[in-house]
Amino acid sequence: MLQALLISNGLQGLDSYYVSNELVQYTICLVTKDFNPDLLPYDLLVVPNGSDHVAMLRIKDKVEAFLAAGKALICCDGFFTAWVPGNQWLMDNSRRTLDVRYSAGTDSHGLLANINLDELNFSHGMSGWWACGYIQAAAGADVLLHDTWQRPIVVLDEVSTPGRMLLTASGPLADVTYGGKSESAMVTLYRNFLHLISTETVSAHG
Repeated sequence: MLQALLISNGLQGLDSYYVSNELVQYTICLVTKDFNPDLLPYDLLVVPNGSDHVAMLRIKDKVEAFLAAGKALICCDGFFTAWVPGNQWLMDNSRRTLDVRYSAGTDSHGLLANINLDELNFSHGMSGWWACGYIQAAAGADVLLHDTWQRPIVVLDEVSTPGRMLLTASGPLADVTYGGKSESAMVTLYRNFLHLISTETVSAHG
């Protein structure tokens, strides 16, 4: 089972979107004025929507050491500070949300399997609801999803560090199954990444 550290800014209900299951056990780490978590006991670092990226910049070196040890990072928020190795999120609201459509790019690990992109393109018939801005991706990283203007929206970076990073342009992801309902695209993409890293983590642990 993966051990994940979930960064929390104290937003109410965060734990209801990341529920421990057969793949992963979550430990919540609240951002305080003394924020300085030990990352190395964990396999996965999750930085969800609404996170404190000034605080994350303060532990940039720890994140780099974590990834240098071959661990994994999921960041599904607009990381406006430079704490993510090799990649940078950029805010841009100059394009009409009405025109936003996402399309598949390079997907060497099948992370887009069983995902209906229309669930990310439209919500109640409205487009442009999911992501915000775009990612200036590292050279050689897989751009899983582009927007209408071919800007990276979801990036899988296996080149900047020995670890793996799944990054979205402020597009939320979740790890929760509602009873009787099928998993949404946001959950399926997240869990496809968990399956990818859990297979290798089990192998590494023997």
